[in-house]
Amino acid sequence: MFGKRSASAAAPQASQGPSSTVVEAIASPVAITPQPTLAPAPPVPEVRRSDEYYITKSTIFGALIEAIDLSQLAKLDAESAREEIRDIVNEIIAIKNVVLSIAEQEDLLEDICNDVLGYGPLEPLLARDDIADIMVNGANKTYIEVQGKIQLTSVRFRDNAQLMNICQRIVSQVGRRVDESSPICDARLLDGSRVNVIGPPLAIDGPALTIRKFKKDKLTLDQLIRFGSISPEGGEILKIIGRVRCNVLISGGTGSGKTTLLNCLTNYIDHDERVITCEDAAELQLQQPHVVRLETRPPNLEGQGAITMRDLVKNCLRMRPERIIVGEVRGPEAFDLLQAMNTGHDGSMGTLHANSPREALSRLESMITMGGFALPARTIREMIVSSVDVIVQAARLRDGSRRITHITEVMGLEGETVITQDLFLYDIIGEDANGKLKGRHRSTGIGRPRFWERARYFNEEARLAAALDASELRE
Repeated sequence: MFGKRSASAAAPQASQGPSSTVVEAIASPVAITPQPTLAPAPPVPEVRRSDEYYITKSTIFGALIEAIDLSQLAKLDAESAREEIRDIVNEIIAIKNVVLSIAEQEDLLEDICNDVLGYGPLEPLLARDDIADIMVNGANKTYIEVQGKIQLTSVRFRDNAQLMNICQRIVSQVGRRVDESSPICDARLLDGSRVNVIGPPLAIDGPALTIRKFKKDKLTLDQLIRFGSISPEGGEILKIIGRVRCNVLISGGTGSGKTTLLNCLTNYIDHDERVITCEDAAELQLQQPHVVRLETRPPNLEGQGAITMRDLVKNCLRMRPERIIVGEVRGPEAFDLLQAMNTGHDGSMGTLHANSPREALSRLESMITMGGFALPARTIREMIVSSVDVIVQAARLRDGSRRITHITEVMGLEGETVITQDLFLYDIIGEDANGKLKGRHRSTGIGRPRFWERARYFNEEARLAAALDASELRE
């Protein structure tokens, strides 16, 4: 259904500005070797604790709950509350003649403070910036993803009730709930990290908690280039695509880095543009001053009051947006996003789950069809080709590394077939002795991309603005 066309047009004479960069990056068919991956931070050693430690902790925690006045504790700031808890726990340890080493007592104090004031055993994991995902499968099994690989940790909870309590604490901060009547919930932490909870009776072995962590320092395209996720020339193309208001779909599998890449592209949105984001759980970290963030809402106990992604996208069209960013396109809101892209909201962006650019186009068509829109297939494809300019494909490879594997333009429609052309591709050429995949980004040698004229327009606009500023200074 969706075809691919190769192009081998010769490059025109390069000129200055963004348009010349487009030519220099795309016209050369020479393969680009990515920069070496930066050395990862050394992992933090884990402390494995005995069953006796957890029994002691449970006993002291029970005594603390009986001794402390939670209503008074709530009036204190975090540091004062932590000191109050430590004082009471030290008294309980002395009264009960509990024998602990200094290190064990300090660990116990910290654990109990985290249980009362924070997210319990999760706190040490949340503090580590090298962890990408935290996956809790019931009270006794917690896994983490570090450098693309999943590892079992020694972290455990007192029981499933404590784990469920922490899940409730997380989701209640964003006005949501998780219980037997509503056992599935999407939420976020205060730092923007994405949280999914599924509890009993759906989760048979205890609550399942999954946290997609955000790094404290937001990644940039320049960092992705240093990591080897994209070549310098490919990164330059992505910067131009973001700046000249191309409509972009970012496609990829779970954990492939779609949201990270979307955040990187939004860095090149001008600061005087009004941007509206629509997400299931707000996690985008836009740095522009004029951003309106919208978030979906689940139904209440009576099954009423749900606000869907489609409701948000339709409403934001009435909010005078210049760009619309959809965190993830997964249903009939695809139709409204295409309508927005096609009615003057250039530079809109979204992500979707697909394993290739061609599959992304197929999924887009399927989502519109499944949304109940009785439109001929050709009409839907005409909408797609007139709305979407570029598809950027992200992938997580089998060694855990993340790469941008395609930068693909949507060219048009020939008969019933959507025509695309690849600007950049990533080829795997083998693996080293450590099992790390080796590959290279390469230009396909396209002489002039479809967004060439758009790049020239924005380059001319910038030149005229600079000339105007200079003339005003002279006056």
